[in-house]
Amino acid sequence: MSEEVKNKSEYLVEVRDLKQYFPIKTGFMKTTPLKAVDGVSFSIKPGETLGLVGESGCGKTTVGRSLLRLYTPTSGDVFFDGERVDEKSIGHMRRQMQMVFQDPYSSLNPRMTVEDIIGEPLDVHKLYTSRGERRDKILHLMELVGLNAEHATRYAHEFSGGQRQRVGIARALILQPELVICDEPISALDVSIQAQVVNLLEKLQHELGLTYLFIAHDLAMVRYISQKVAVMYLGQIVELADTEDLYTNPLHPYTKALLSSIPLPDPQKEKNKQRIILQGELPSPLNPPNGCPFNTRCSRAKEICKQKLPEMKMINNRYVRCHFYDE
Repeated sequence: MSEEVKNKSEYLVEVRDLKQYFPIKTGFMKTTPLKAVDGVSFSIKPGETLGLVGESGCGKTTVGRSLLRLYTPTSGDVFFDGERVDEKSIGHMRRQMQMVFQDPYSSLNPRMTVEDIIGEPLDVHKLYTSRGERRDKILHLMELVGLNAEHATRYAHEFSGGQRQRVGIARALILQPELVICDEPISALDVSIQAQVVNLLEKLQHELGLTYLFIAHDLAMVRYISQKVAVMYLGQIVELADTEDLYTNPLHPYTKALLSSIPLPDPQKEKNKQRIILQGELPSPLNPPNGCPFNTRCSRAKEICKQKLPEMKMINNRYVRCHFYDE
């Protein structure tokens, strides 16, 4: 997908052939690489939201954590604002790249007050000259995310799931980052709260000029918040396109199956909708199939699909990894 990366200044984030393998012990003195991420490439422009979707276990979260070097990538390159992200540069990049974690119950320290949770990044980077300045910054962020000043002295267990996630968002934004990786930020929340958190993220993006990598499996929510969507399957991106192009005209058979699962608000349309049911189970990344990773569950699969991995092809400013996408 190197054609996409032409002008460094055009993109805030560029990921080139990122691979993340984990050695798994599979016998006496024997390890096998678990290919969690296997050659992923994409770019995100400043102020843009890229949605990263796929079923559980496909490697979405690993991509986000590898970008921040919470995992050291096996190979591939990540560039942030034109500068390569590595062990040396990540130190000063930490302030520009932050993450909102999936589970607001486990990602907040139960022994710390909300004020200290949100203020901890300020402490680490020493970004205040007095306790008063520190508190002012924290209260300003709390107001931005919809929390009251009196919440500052409370502990995480005293809040609802939605409020805890607002605390997590405030903690991520206190350093004024440019990129925020949202790792399924709504999947642990009640449905009634999910829309509030997504609307908050969108509001903050407009007010603060944020760039998002939005990792999720809720396809309807991804369509609402993202300008571009990348679909992952078994550690690889199989389709990447502008949101409306992907949702109205999916090219990859896996994308079509995913989109057919979205419920429609019209009962008659929902009744007449043709649902694509995938056969079989998701293969193990410890032992991925030869050729196209989707060939074991694809109704279109032919012999070449079992032998040769399809290249990522560019078609009308979008990308698809399929031998027979045009059938």
